[in-house]
Amino acid sequence: MPPASYLQLVKKGVVEEINPLNEYLDNIISVIDMDAIRSRDFRVAIDPMYGVSLTALSTILSVARCTIETINDQHDTLFGGKMPAPTEQTLRSLQNYVLDRYCDIGIATDGDADRLGVIDDQGRYLHANNILVMLYYYLLKYKGWRGPVVRSLSTTHVLDRVAESFGQKCYEVPVGFKFVSAKMQETDAIIGGESSGGLTVKGHIHGKDGIYAASLLVEMMAVSGKKLSEIAADIRREYGTIHMTERDYRFTTEEKERINRILMVDRKLPQLPFEIEKISYADGCKVYFKNGGWVIARFSGTEPLLRIFCEMKAEADSVSVCSLFEEYLGLQEG
Repeated sequence: MPPASYLQLVKKGVVEEINPLNEYLDNIISVIDMDAIRSRDFRVAIDPMYGVSLTALSTILSVARCTIETINDQHDTLFGGKMPAPTEQTLRSLQNYVLDRYCDIGIATDGDADRLGVIDDQGRYLHANNILVMLYYYLLKYKGWRGPVVRSLSTTHVLDRVAESFGQKCYEVPVGFKFVSAKMQETDAIIGGESSGGLTVKGHIHGKDGIYAASLLVEMMAVSGKKLSEIAADIRREYGTIHMTERDYRFTTEEKERINRILMVDRKLPQLPFEIEKISYADGCKVYFKNGGWVIARFSGTEPLLRIFCEMKAEADSVSVCSLFEEYLGLQEG
């Protein structure tokens, strides 16, 4: 006798099918202010980057009566021939689409939808750091929540300023969302995230979720009555302008050993033009300057790269500090 087919097993009750999507959608819809969004008639452009987010995100926003327009919405295991990462370089088409179609926001998610990239109403790419700051600011100022924020070592310190202005605390953890999630549970933080684009909010899942974060951004526009560009301008006026420079460097095995010896074993640094407050070796080498700026050099845990991030008040200073590390370590940008 031939083996039973899958459908026969389902019919006999041997196999039970479950559909977690409905429960997931209901959970997000129950915590997002759908009425506020319905009153605004937003036009939203979605770029799932050939990945899995379209059904869930379009369902949530359609229930909220947004007008949905999509690009790159067919499933493609090769993701259109490019990495499905929502960066400024990969979202050029979405930027143009938002401007051409007069959209209120452009939302892109990576292949598995745990990270997002955003284009504002003026066609400008919002870095993950900006998104995290915006959402924390929104939760505190407009929703009246109170609680700390958790960020990784390479994530913007503007979060510290926002937290302090509301009498809250910002906790710093090593890079890796497991550290963010664990610290959020330990401190009862209301939001946590990383500069790579992953974040989560108290009351939702403990992992990254780009669909929930995107829904909350749309709610933020509706509740505040402001465009994304206006909210960003409010934050700059209140907390100042900060510039972050990011550089990635590839290396051979021998070069990695040499770089690691300089930074982590011998703990040597280039001659830096700003007074140093402290240095951390908790995850790579991070230098904190007394002027509020910082720079970190660390090996990626997911790619064969050395990453250098520097955040300063002036863009020229952040570029200069990265260049000093590059020259000192003999690096070539990859």
